[in-house]
Amino acid sequence: MGKDRMQGPFSRLSSRRGFLRQLAYSSIGLPLARPISFSLASLPHLRSQSKQMESGTPQSVLSLEDDQFLNGLEQANFLFFWEQANPKTGLIRDRCNVRTNDNNVVASIASSGFGLTAICIGHQRGFISHAEARLRVVQTLSFLWHKVPTHRGFFYHFANINTGERIWESEISSVDTAILLCGVLTCRQYFQDRDIDELAHAIFDRVEWTWLSEDTSLLSHGWTPEMGFIPSRWDFYSELMMMYLLGMGSSSHPLNKDAWFAWKRTTFEYEGLRYIGSFAPLFVHQYSQAWFDFRNKRDQFADYFQNSVVATEAHRIFCVDLNVQYSDYSNALWGITASDSERGYVIWGGPPATGPIDGTIAPAAAGGSLPFLPSETLRVLRTIRDHYPKAWCRYGFVDAFNPLNNWYDTDVIGIDTGITMVMAENVRTGFVWNTFMKNPEAQRGMELAGFKTFGPNPTKP
Repeated sequence: MGKDRMQGPFSRLSSRRGFLRQLAYSSIGLPLARPISFSLASLPHLRSQSKQMESGTPQSVLSLEDDQFLNGLEQANFLFFWEQANPKTGLIRDRCNVRTNDNNVVASIASSGFGLTAICIGHQRGFISHAEARLRVVQTLSFLWHKVPTHRGFFYHFANINTGERIWESEISSVDTAILLCGVLTCRQYFQDRDIDELAHAIFDRVEWTWLSEDTSLLSHGWTPEMGFIPSRWDFYSELMMMYLLGMGSSSHPLNKDAWFAWKRTTFEYEGLRYIGSFAPLFVHQYSQAWFDFRNKRDQFADYFQNSVVATEAHRIFCVDLNVQYSDYSNALWGITASDSERGYVIWGGPPATGPIDGTIAPAAAGGSLPFLPSETLRVLRTIRDHYPKAWCRYGFVDAFNPLNNWYDTDVIGIDTGITMVMAENVRTGFVWNTFMKNPEAQRGMELAGFKTFGPNPTKP
């Protein structure tokens, strides 16, 4: 999903996910033998924000000024998904150069999944009319069902925005298909429209989750006609939760519930904060929680919402600690996750320090963590908007920038814009969580995984 992916058909896979698999095996973690106890006791500001978020009233943590700021951010983000789509196919560009007239034809299935969710938010927020929103969703779902090539129901990672055809000999991607399906299911619940309902059911029900797991409980990263199954498996905590829950929730080709217990949960500790993790980039704690609502819920292992709160706080402290090397990092400006850089697309983050960290800021690190640390992340986003105008464009924040070198990205990336927009809406109203969790597939998946509600005000999907 970065510039370096242009160098070969599997460049994004190897740069963002293949590398992360290798990192998982080389990381030092503690095996999780019992439910994790998160280190919030010494952090009263986090404990207070967390309780408010879990109460089901996320807007209570925001001021009117905060809400207006996020509304403007969402409106800008929405324009990316609306304008950078082919309106006839509904497919959305993986990225676009905002400084030129970008006519690239590379669409991303994941970007399109975020885009379907963005249409629901856009209509709910009044950015577009019902007729415009419904037409775009119907056209998109119809094209996905009738025209876009699939294998066993799974979609290729990259497609031609005009024809839907596979690009770069890209892989059938399990995680990108999952992101698309989350967008499809969000539309099905939001519009309550017969045509959308029928298309969404058809698209979801043809996905053969049992084929992808082959002879084990663990899902493969994907498959290609040329090479067969990709050897890497989704076997360590990451953005994988959405895939397993969707697969278990399927009524046509369901994964066995044993799949939920097959992947590893390792714990890490930084500055006294203990949490489940495996990779340094912050997006691994964000993506599944864009749609699945883990507030006031836990399985036998963990409260994953609180886990992301602690992991985000650990990352914030990690960035602030880097101030001795990179003077731009501070409580008002932090956030490193897989993103563009002056040298191309880079896998970086921490803790532990991963990648050639150089002072670059990735706005989606804070944007995708809005529900976890509302005050801290809003401070970062406001700092960028107010003091670094070159980092802002028609579609919101550029993917990355480095104020130390006066470098500003020219590109906006769909999934980074998408996670920012979805989490901005979730911290404001919980709209995406509340809509998506009405799907029986989501409810069934979480039930089979053993999730139970807790607390005085459990969230009701």
